[in-house]
Formats: sequence, C-alpha cells, structure tokens
Amino acid sequence: MAKYKIFVDGSSGTTGLRIADRLAARPEFEILTIPEGDRKNVRARAARINESDLSFLCLPDAAAREVAPLLRPDVRVLDTSTAHRTAPGWLYGLPELPGVRSALAVATRVAVPGCHATGFIAPVAPLVAAGLLPRSAHLCCYSLTGYSGGGKTMIAAYQAPRQDPALSAPRPYGLALHHKHLPEMRAVTGLETAPNFVPIVADYYAGMVTMVPLDLEALGLTARQVADTLAAAYAGGPVVAVHPLNEGADGGFLASNALAGSDRLEIFCLTNPEGNQMQLISLFDNLGKGSSGAAVQCMNLMLGLDECAGLAL
Repeated sequence: MAKYKIFVDGSSGTTGLRIADRLAARPEFEILTIPEGDRKNVRARAARINESDLSFLCLPDAAAREVAPLLRPDVRVLDTSTAHRTAPGWLYGLPELPGVRSALAVATRVAVPGCHATGFIAPVAPLVAAGLLPRSAHLCCYSLTGYSGGGKTMIAAYQAPRQDPALSAPRPYGLALHHKHLPEMRAVTGLETAPNFVPIVADYYAGMVTMVPLDLEALGLTARQVADTLAAAYAGGPVVAVHPLNEGADGGFLASNALAGSDRLEIFCLTNPEGNQMQLISLFDNLGKGSSGAAVQCMNLMLGLDECAGLAL
C-alpha cells in the first residue's frame, strides 16, 4: 500500500516538532524533508509542499502568507499559524463544529485553530448557534496557559538556570485587548463583538484552562438550558466531552495542567448556589487540542483515516 507523503514546513519549532514526532510513529506516512540550507528558501519549500499529499505550515504568520500563493490549488495544506484563520478559501479546522468533519474530507486549505480561541469557541459557538447567546452579546474570557504556548524563546526564558523572578508568578498579557486570536474568536462564534479577553501565562510547561463567565439572569437563561445545549452539541464525539452541570471540579479546584499530554478537551458548566451565574470552563492541553493534536485530528479527516489515529485520548 502506497504511503502518504507528508511534509512539515517548520519542523524545528515547538508545534512542528510535536507534529513530526507524532507522524514518525505512524507507518502509513512517508515524511518528506528538505536540506538545512533550504529551510528559508521559500521556493524550495513550496516545491517540497507541492510534491506532498499533505503538508503542515508550522511557520510565523508572515512566512505562511509568503509560501501559500506558491502552492498548487489541489495540494492539501494545514496552516498552524494565525495567518489564514479568517481568510477566504480556508476552512477553520475545528471538526466538532457543524459540517466541518465532512468539509475536511474535501478541503485543501485548512487553518488550525489557536489555543485560546479553541477554549473560547468550544463552549460559546453552540450557544450562539442555538440562539441562547445573542450575536450582540458582550462576553469576557480569561485563559491561563503553560509557557510552552510562547514557543522556543519563552520556553528558554522559563527554563533558564537563573530564571527571572517575575516569571515565577502568573503574568497577564495582551493587555491592550488586541490579541491575535480575537478575530477568529469573533468570526467563528458569530459574535458581532470580540470578547474582552485576557490571556495569562504561568510557570508550568503545558495545559490550559479557558473561562467564560455568564450572567444567566441578565441573559434570561437557565443553567440547565446551557448545560443541555452543550451536551447535545458534543454528544458522541471522540475528543470533546461536556461534564454534567456542576460536576467535575475537584473539591472546588481545577488544575490547569490536568490534561497535559492529552488531546482531549473537557467543558465544565459551574454555577453559584443561586443558579443565576455560570462559569463555562474549557480544560485542555495547549500543545494537544490547542495545536499539534488538533492538526493531526484534521489531517486524519482530510486523508480519510481514523479521526483519532495518533491522538492521546
């Protein structure tokens, strides 16, 4: 049986390395490579991509935009950067959204979702689609991630023998409220306004928790409506699971690294005793469902393979 030819453009970065490692263990793939001296040669990289059955772009945004126009229309491409997540002609690669699994089977241009965006979209998009959240809703979102989400430079800073003392405490960032994931968070959920979003990085390697508070009373909703809508949206899916209403938190705590090493995403629907306020929480690995795991899941569907092949679930 012929093997699929796969190329990872940018295989030395955090996401690229993890994708390459996952693929190396699978016998159905032939991994294409490029000489070290050609790694910044856009035409050499494009030629390699055009030889492949499917390629991953694990590049900075500018480099992804530079190579994309040089690619054959029929070559299958998964872009892990921010460059094409809201671009025309690119499918947003969150298979759990309605119609996306079937669309992936024929797609040639797929943008892998951002990690923070995944944590926000997963609980919010089904509520907007069901009409429980109006498109005019103004939401807040807080998202805590391990430092691996910042790539090689941030990893080196946190793992330095003499770490800057400031890095030992959680650090909010993107405080100008202009984070690069905001366009996809708005566009994919269908909201008219992007959320008031504060990402936070902390001194642990991997795992993340994304929180979206809801004022149920102001929205005219019940906790049961929200929890049941989310449970129905993800029922039977292999990767995303919704915990029953007010279940799942361990003694009132939730460890943000609890799913590190996993490709699952779990949603919690937690309320106050009065039931008029809710916290929607997505728990997952920023390196799993937040990046390389999501990319491999999309690749499987694009190639007609088992959706969960190579995933840690």
